[in-house]
Amino acid sequence: MTENFQFSRNHSDLSTDKGFQFEFYCDRCGDGYRTKFQPSLTGAATSFLDAANSLFGGVLGKAADLGNRANSATWEQTHDAAFEKAAKEVMPQFARCPKCSSWVCRKNCWNTRRGLCKSCAPDVDVEMAAAQSSKAVEQAWEAADASQEDKQVIAKGYQETIQASCPHCGAALNGRSKFCPECGGKVDASKFCLECGEKLPPNAKFCGECGTKAP
Repeated sequence: MTENFQFSRNHSDLSTDKGFQFEFYCDRCGDGYRTKFQPSLTGAATSFLDAANSLFGGVLGKAADLGNRANSATWEQTHDAAFEKAAKEVMPQFARCPKCSSWVCRKNCWNTRRGLCKSCAPDVDVEMAAAQSSKAVEQAWEAADASQEDKQVIAKGYQETIQASCPHCGAALNGRSKFCPECGGKVDASKFCLECGEKLPPNAKFCGECGTKAP
């Protein structure tokens, strides 16, 4: 058995008194590999003695205690051997980056061509594709940006509500129509204060809320 173990940090111990099992994780993406279950002979023997002791009403209590002491004395060594075996089992799935010392999975996070993890040596093709997608989204937002006319309206503030369709017949309206071209109904053109947004009466000259002159 070696004196030092690999994967001393990036693992979870799932071992019980029945046996040993471990999960090892990639430092970069967090994905893990679970090792095969290794039965524990000392744990099985102790469980047997405990069950026998219960069955015979404590007659075998001393034997069970001896079994527990034997288990505690040898369990750590057995556990270490099981851990070493598990580490060797998953070792082919991992690589250690010589630059940042991270243990990363070979499947997703190891740049084989560079001999480094992808945090230290990103995949150029992947980064290029991501950059192109980001640029495409940026250009789409620019294309969908408000026109110069709309920007002026927004900067000035809406002076009245804009109706996209007739409130009477539902017909589409063009611009700030006062009457519907389809049914002739009057379109509500309520005015709002440019300062506080309060709705103004049709003939109001000043806002009754903040005193600002009506548009």
